Amino acid sequence: MPRVYLDNAATTPVDPEVLKEMYKVMESCYGNPSSIHGHGREARSLIEKARKTVALLLRTSPAEIFFTSGGTEADNMAIRCGIIDLGIKHAITSKLEHHAVIHTLEAMEKTGAITLSFVDVDHKGNISYEHLEQLLQSHDRTFVSLMHANNEIGTMTDIERVGDICEQYNAIFHCDTVQTMGHFVHDLSKLKVHFITCAAHKFHGPKGVGFIYVNHKVKINPMIYGGAQERNMRGGTENIYGIVGLAKALEICYAEMEQHREYIQGLKSYMKEQLEAQVPGIGFNGETDADKSLYTVLNVAFPELDLGDMLLFNLDIAGISASGGSACSSGTNIGSHVLTAIGASPSRPSVRFSFSKFNTKEDIDYAVAKVKDICTVNAL
Repeated sequence: MPRVYLDNAATTPVDPEVLKEMYKVMESCYGNPSSIHGHGREARSLIEKARKTVALLLRTSPAEIFFTSGGTEADNMAIRCGIIDLGIKHAITSKLEHHAVIHTLEAMEKTGAITLSFVDVDHKGNISYEHLEQLLQSHDRTFVSLMHANNEIGTMTDIERVGDICEQYNAIFHCDTVQTMGHFVHDLSKLKVHFITCAAHKFHGPKGVGFIYVNHKVKINPMIYGGAQERNMRGGTENIYGIVGLAKALEICYAEMEQHREYIQGLKSYMKEQLEAQVPGIGFNGETDADKSLYTVLNVAFPELDLGDMLLFNLDIAGISASGGSACSSGTNIGSHVLTAIGASPSRPSVRFSFSKFNTKEDIDYAVAKVKDICTVNAL
């Protein structure tokens, strides 16, 4: 039985070229980057080379890139340090954000550090830019945290427009770009943003490493103390192998972005068309328009099935790896906060299929056939 991996929004396989680059470093470069001897200087030079690579691709200064353990740490650092160190008392986000954002802001609200507002969203996951302006008008300086693309339903936010609105109201803008880094061009010389965050394993890099971009116009203190690493901004010996892998993965993504985008969008469109043609009652959550949706994500709303919570298990038994959930039935279960926020039906199980350059049309054909079988056998 084939095994088909369609859960690339959760994590991606590491690119073989990235593995080669990391292995070379693991094999020969073991010095502590903070040591002043030759072995340490060699390690330090690799980190700074990686930092310059990332900065060059994003069109910013290396001094604004700080490596972290991943996207969750980077989000926490942006939110906690950005709010506390800049003396901000009000924050705006949406109910569609990743838990690394929502839970951090809710924890800060619980302690009384901030008041928290949620911008309105529609049934496809689009934020209301008009409501965002209204919320900004009614408060003093605000911290705004809105993601570039939703990790569950793929709906994208116009972050250029958000940046312009935030600038108009002197707000601090943090954008979680974990799902779009390496898949879209981010030109930080033009984008009006104060913080962006990244995790390497979302674009064929290694797990356990990411970065935060901190605009030079804002000054924050470290979230993690302990040493002078990352120019006194993040204590702890750097993950040199991961950092080198991150830079290599991002370099590959930028070099091959257009061809991979066209290819992956083709797989997504093909799967959508085949599901609509072969599975009665199938639907989709979030935006599916190519201009408004993340091309790596397709969130499928299944018809009502006699499966309970076993849909993902059945897909796994059939050899298909994907992620999923349903909207919360009030008081009865803990479902997807994203699907609940957009008003998706709790009686229709949903599955997120997410794609990468390593997937094939044969993968999609196999997955669609198995979905059809499951829906036919378990139809209510």
